[in-house]
Amino acid sequence: MSYNDIGDFMSSSKKVIAQIKEAIEELRPYLNMDGGDIEFIKYEDKIVYVKLSGACQACLYTDDTLKNGVYETLKRDIPEIEGVVNVTL
Repeated sequence: MSYNDIGDFMSSSKKVIAQIKEAIEELRPYLNMDGGDIEFIKYEDKIVYVKLSGACQACLYTDDTLKNGVYETLKRDIPEIEGVVNVTL
C-alpha cells in the first residue's frame, strides 16, 4: 500500500465515521424516549462498535434494537457496514 493509498483509506475511514456519528445522532432521540442512549465507540473492519446505556442495557429487546434499528439505519446510509456490536464496558 502506498502513502497515497493509506491517505485515501484514512480519509475514507474518517468520512464513514462521520456518517456513522450522524446516523447515531438521528437514532438517539428514539432511544432516549425509552430511557436509553447510544454511544459510538469505534469503526473497525466494517463493523460499528457502540455502547447502549440506560434502559437499553438491561432491555430484553437489545438485540432487536441493534439489528432492526441501529444496523438497518446505518446500512441504509452506509452500505459498506457489515455489522453492529454492542460493547459492554
